[in-house]
Amino acid sequence: MSMLSFFAAATQVEGLQAVWKFFEEGGFFMVLLAGCSLVAVTVIFFKVLSLRRGAVVPEKLAQAVERFCERPIVGLAGEELERGGSCLARLCAVALRHRAKSKAEIAEAVQAAAREEIVHLHAGMTALDVVITVAPLLGLLGTASGLVVVFGGLGDSSDHTAVALGIGRALNTTIVGLAISIPAVVAQGWFQRRIDTMAARLEVLLTRVAQACEPSSSSPQS
Repeated sequence: MSMLSFFAAATQVEGLQAVWKFFEEGGFFMVLLAGCSLVAVTVIFFKVLSLRRGAVVPEKLAQAVERFCERPIVGLAGEELERGGSCLARLCAVALRHRAKSKAEIAEAVQAAAREEIVHLHAGMTALDVVITVAPLLGLLGTASGLVVVFGGLGDSSDHTAVALGIGRALNTTIVGLAISIPAVVAQGWFQRRIDTMAARLEVLLTRVAQACEPSSSSPQS
C-alpha cells in the first residue's frame, strides 16, 4: 500500500511539473493570460450570483403582482417591497410611490427605474467581452513572438527536431488563449439569454403594476 501511495504521489508531482513547464514556456504572455483567466472566473461567479431568480424576479412576489387586479395593491407584499431585495421589488416600490399620479407619470418613473436596473443586470458583461476578445489575441501574439525567436535562430545546419519542438512550445499560448475564451463565450451567451428573459418578465409584471396604480383603477372618476 505504501508503494502504491509513493507512486501515486510521484505521478502527481510529475504532472504538476509538466503543467508548470507548459506555462513557464509561454513566458510573459502566460502571465497576461492568467490575468484574463482570473477576470473571467471572477465575472462569471459574480454574474451567477447577481442573476439568481430570487435577486431579480422572486417567484412569490411575481405571483403576487399577477394578482394585483384581484387584490388591493397597497397592502401587497409591503415588507418585501420596503426591503427592495430584488429588481422587481424595487420597481414595484417606485410604482407605488407614484400611484397618486397620472398613468403617464407612473409609466415614466417606472421606465426610468427599469433602465437603471437593466444596466445593473448587465454589470460585468463588458469585462467578459474584453476577455473574449483579448485572450485569443494574446495567445496569438505569444505564439508569434515565440516563432520569431525560433526562426530567428535558424541556420544552415539547424536541427529540424529542435525547430519543431520550438514551434510546439510557441503554440502553448494560443491553446491557453482559446481555452480561456471558449468557456467565456458560452457563459456570455447564457448570461445574455437570462438577462433578456428576465427583462421580458419584468416588463410584463410592471405593466400590471402600472395599471393597478392608475388613479382610475382605485377610485371612480367623476
